[in-house]
Amino acid sequence: MSHYIAPALVLLLALTGCSQSAPQSPESAATETKEEETTPRVPVETQQVSVDNVSAYYRTTALLEAPEEAQVVARVSGIIESLHVEEGQLVKAGEPLATIDPKRYRLALNKAQAELDVIDQELERLHAIANQQLVSQETLAKLEYRRQAALADRDIAALQLTYSKVSSPIDGVVAKRYVKRGKMAAEHEALFHIVQQETLHGILHLPERELSRIRIGQEAELTVEGLSEPQLAQVLRIAPVVDPETGTFKITLTLDNRAGTLKAGMLSRARVRFDTHHNTLVVPRMALVRQDLGQAVFVIHEGQAQSRMVEVGYEDGERVEILKGLEAGEQVVIRGQHQLKDEAQVEVIPSLQLAAQR
Repeated sequence: MSHYIAPALVLLLALTGCSQSAPQSPESAATETKEEETTPRVPVETQQVSVDNVSAYYRTTALLEAPEEAQVVARVSGIIESLHVEEGQLVKAGEPLATIDPKRYRLALNKAQAELDVIDQELERLHAIANQQLVSQETLAKLEYRRQAALADRDIAALQLTYSKVSSPIDGVVAKRYVKRGKMAAEHEALFHIVQQETLHGILHLPERELSRIRIGQEAELTVEGLSEPQLAQVLRIAPVVDPETGTFKITLTLDNRAGTLKAGMLSRARVRFDTHHNTLVVPRMALVRQDLGQAVFVIHEGQAQSRMVEVGYEDGERVEILKGLEAGEQVVIRGQHQLKDEAQVEVIPSLQLAAQR
């Protein structure tokens, strides 16, 4: 049986020798290194983790209102004889706006004055003979009462003549002119609308859960369509009650408008500053990647993107505060991060070049 075992053993040894791998030649090792170097890298844009101040805001809308406005009405009736102002014109308190034909009221004043003069002359004559006991005290008393009534009529006539000159009750700007020259103005008819816009109020409503975070003098910013820069404002008043139907409370902002860039009635986007963290870590909002366990960012280290879980704090527009997970000066990916995996090879390129590649 031994002559059968010998050939089998030789065959087994031959197969074992064939299965062992041959030593790797220098040429094949160089080829593999070259393949690794030519592996495509993901293009990304990065930004450094900075140290800055970040504020917490509440965002809502605010309606701009004039703190003072007046609906100027005609106190007497008559034809509008002249107009002295136009819409958009600045006026001072007491400045004439229009004139209602005063002829009738001037004549009424002259008549009342004449009646008063007659009574005064009669009283003077009666007082002269009163010492001679030729006039009773009752007659003198009745004449005194007549004089008081005539004096009141004279004053009313003078007041109506004054009312024929329509003047502004406040400093402001003519927002609306309702009448034209030559038109018949009825008593109590609206003639002008005057608003004071050097200071404006922003009216907004906040949910009651924010009541404890609002205080007088707190800063706010108002952004109006068409204006590039936000307008600074402050909390002027806080309503003492909460509306039970809406669960909100009213706050009034005040802002300087001496430049005249804002108008009453405008709708603005408002944000009220609640608090500010100073010298804290800040990254762009776009750097954040939402994951199952929370928020993460990709940090670049030696050409690789490393996923890092972070804890965020205040959000200020496009900036986010980082409480844990990063250090100042680290480079985080702000574009291209959604195509990355942990430890992926990346190539950091400028933003314009990255946009061109897309």
